[in-house]
Amino acid sequence: MVTVGIDIGGSTTKIVGFSEGKLVTPISVKAADPLTSIYGALGRFTYENGFTLEDIDKLMVTGVGASFIKDSLYSRPCYHVSEFESVAKGGIYLSGLERAVVASMGTGTALVYAEKSGKSEYLGGTGVGGGTLAGLSKIILGMDDIDHITKLASDGNLKNIDLQIVDMSSKTASFDLPGDMTAANFGKVSDMASRPDIALGIINMIFETVGMMAIFAARRHGIKDIVLTGHLTTVPQAAPTFKVLSDMFGINFIIPELSQFATVIGAALQNTNN
Repeated sequence: MVTVGIDIGGSTTKIVGFSEGKLVTPISVKAADPLTSIYGALGRFTYENGFTLEDIDKLMVTGVGASFIKDSLYSRPCYHVSEFESVAKGGIYLSGLERAVVASMGTGTALVYAEKSGKSEYLGGTGVGGGTLAGLSKIILGMDDIDHITKLASDGNLKNIDLQIVDMSSKTASFDLPGDMTAANFGKVSDMASRPDIALGIINMIFETVGMMAIFAARRHGIKDIVLTGHLTTVPQAAPTFKVLSDMFGINFIIPELSQFATVIGAALQNTNN
């Protein structure tokens, strides 16, 4: 039998399964509305993996669109599970850590403390996330497709956008801070700043905001491991930006394989012994 996890967003549904304790490759389906994406995701999942509906034992449902699902789907029993607990379980499973702070970067960002034992604690979060990237880019650049924005940003230069410590004083040692540390996002916007510069500045501001909040949360719990999950982890600028923060603050930012599917994996795990 297969235990299936479903993470339902506004128009995107992610789905994964565990068959005999083994992870079945996750998939993601977009549609104009949640119900269409739910049914489309389940149909595609069963078809691509050679399952029948009778092979599915339970459906573990989470996400903002979970309210569209009642007690069953295609006659299969559905169980609503906590999104924050799913974030915690998914982050720990993918990273293989005993404990960590897990940051789920979706439309906004949620921070969760997680342990392999199953203990978890919602720490709060920020409204800064993928929605911020799309919204600010729409206003400033006239574009809101994240793939297009990140491609544009690949030619950007932050020195035309952000104020750094080195810009404030030639004697950076007096601050006891790295000279290339950001002092103010968009604090030095040049008249010569290009569209790629601006796109990169927006992305950098979002990642630095999320990164610093996660660092504060990790320090509170006396740990140095932060697992990054959610769709924004697939942005090309994510890994290098968080690498800079890792080196600067002595924190281990980890982007595991399948990081964008952590929450749905965690949902499925709430009914397994993994």
